[in-house]
Amino acid sequence: MTFELTTTCEGSEARAGALETAHGTVLTPVFMPVGTAGSVKGIHIRDLKEDIKAQIILGNTYHLYLRPGLKVLQDAGGLHRFNGWDGPILTDSGGFQVFSLGDLRKLSEEGVRFQSHIDGSYHLFTPENVMDTQRVIGADIMMAFDECTPGDAGFDYARKSLELTQRWLDRCHRRFHETSPLYGYPQSLFPIVQGATFPELRRKSVEHVKTLDADGYAIGGLAVGEPEKVMYEMIEVVNAGLPVHRPRYLMGVGTPVNILEAIDRGVDMFDCVMPTRNGRNGMLFTSGGIINIRNNKWMNDHSPVDPHGTSFVDHQYSKAYLRHLVISGEMLGAQIASQHNLAFYLWLVTEARRQILAGTFPAWKNEMAHRLKHRL
Repeated sequence: MTFELTTTCEGSEARAGALETAHGTVLTPVFMPVGTAGSVKGIHIRDLKEDIKAQIILGNTYHLYLRPGLKVLQDAGGLHRFNGWDGPILTDSGGFQVFSLGDLRKLSEEGVRFQSHIDGSYHLFTPENVMDTQRVIGADIMMAFDECTPGDAGFDYARKSLELTQRWLDRCHRRFHETSPLYGYPQSLFPIVQGATFPELRRKSVEHVKTLDADGYAIGGLAVGEPEKVMYEMIEVVNAGLPVHRPRYLMGVGTPVNILEAIDRGVDMFDCVMPTRNGRNGMLFTSGGIINIRNNKWMNDHSPVDPHGTSFVDHQYSKAYLRHLVISGEMLGAQIASQHNLAFYLWLVTEARRQILAGTFPAWKNEMAHRLKHRL
């Protein structure tokens, strides 16, 4: 995998680049739809390609390990052949999902022993077998196994957690280089910068991950309960130390405004379940602000969801019709809302790239961020 930094923008840390993988080129900044269990919930692969215009999607190690399981995935020839997506794939290591299990998991130096949320069966994730699992899944970009600390973690907890994450990262790195891809194309391993909300720990983590000279780097442990201002400060601290000519991936973030602010601070890659999860609940992101389509005010509004946007939804469905579907519990309503939100997110980062290349990103970002906060 290679990354070419195309341009930076005066008055901002925003960057435009091109990430070359075995399954195609990804132009950055980029938003990656989350396909946790091998599919982006409610979205057909055709729609991801043709309407939403996704360049890269995510899979999740924890969920795919449990269902359909490694044998099915390996017999299929990896996730690309299993789900029919022929573009790049990134897999989360499953660390966040495992640590979200609470009482159903037990942490040790070896790894994490946990109970399946599906049937209660016991399993063990270690840095080594998480690398093996991601080899079987066949993602173009694999993530290191880490502990994600909560946003309100104290310094001592965050320090011990980071030290464990660093030891696990070293084991991930060794295992990655001891093994080979299974399906005839190269894979990359991204280390994850942790350290909670403490600048000194974040800097320590940055210095450690840089020693591995990885193809790219991720920023984890943000948008987990800390104030937005603190999140932005941590992004600035981390990006100040990461290599310039490697992609930077901010994990699990976030709202459209969060994404613009992170691009402004030098982030290249994003993912979040918010577009599809919120869409299923009737929240729509538009170029003019946020719409709760369940509100009565849209009952007889026959205008497009986002007259100024680029989503295919705008030209086919009115607010009134979409509200009717959502209120009625029709599956099509959740699907349309999810597709709209994903298309909007993809439009937003594509437009951000265009503004960066034109040298007009700072002023555009300020205006757009102001608009996107409005509730319509």
